[in-house]
Amino acid sequence: MGSAVVLEEKWPVLGRHERAAEWLRVWTDLGRAPRTIDAYARGLAEYLLICERDDVDPMTAGRLHVAAFVKDLSTRPSRRGANVVALDSGAGLANATLQQRLVPVRLFYDYLIEEGLRESNPVGRGRYTPGRKFGSHERGLVPRLVKLPWIPSEQQWLDLLDVVREESARNRVMLALAYDAALRREELCSLRTDDVDPAHRTLRIRAETTKTRRERVVPYSAPTGVLLSGYLAHRATISRARGPLFLSESRRNHGQPLSLWTWSKVVRRVALAADLPLTAGPYPATVRAVHRRPRPLHPHRPRPLAHRALRLLSPLHRGHPLPGPLEPPPLP
Repeated sequence: MGSAVVLEEKWPVLGRHERAAEWLRVWTDLGRAPRTIDAYARGLAEYLLICERDDVDPMTAGRLHVAAFVKDLSTRPSRRGANVVALDSGAGLANATLQQRLVPVRLFYDYLIEEGLRESNPVGRGRYTPGRKFGSHERGLVPRLVKLPWIPSEQQWLDLLDVVREESARNRVMLALAYDAALRREELCSLRTDDVDPAHRTLRIRAETTKTRRERVVPYSAPTGVLLSGYLAHRATISRARGPLFLSESRRNHGQPLSLWTWSKVVRRVALAADLPLTAGPYPATVRAVHRRPRPLHPHRPRPLAHRALRLLSPLHRGHPLPGPLEPPPLP
């Protein structure tokens, strides 16, 4: 109940629509992640505001009214203005964000149908199945754009490493692990001391920290292991308690777990210092490029990028206070 009150305080329009608040309470009670609930509440609140502006009852709205909502999202001025130059941004929301805003609206109408309050969903959904000759070929309300991820060039990566080499031991090992083990932001910041197995150079990614809710074990390279051992020695000077692996070193939150937002600010600062391009979204292109590497599903699967990881992460080791040559890891 408390979560619903907070959402209604953040978006007062939800308090004016009983069914919308009820639907969000259902998702909250089912244990959805707080950020998922927050994203659902924001998307649905924006839709309800458009309905109020056009004097439309959302309980009886049709596809015409949903299309008006899509048009508003697609044409509203971007808060980044003319600095954003991309196929699906610069004016209005990016295609991926627009898709995200439509998800809670579609799910809300699915809920109304299940409750017997509507007969159809005005948002609809795509039902095309590739390779199915006689399958349904219905398209979604908004075309989905799939763009290639940004990948840094060799020189851009070296520029990035030059900047990261001057960072703290914590930031160096975090970047190395993010690259080497292909970790998402939350997976990286949620690592605990008992998730690390230095003997086998593996990390355990707990199911509750993953987007897919599937636990996995991922390996990391020898250079990353050197960085990690140096950071663990440094961490002992901050706290010897077991728990979160990465701790804040600021005066205000000294010894507290590192937040997602702090890591995002670190990567953004590093990307700007290395003169790397930033995406239209809130996270630097560096994070997106690192996170879109293929994720290993099994610790014993051959890793064709082992030599590349050794070559690219070695400059970080050279900036580390611990001496000692690096031996290339044996190939599986």
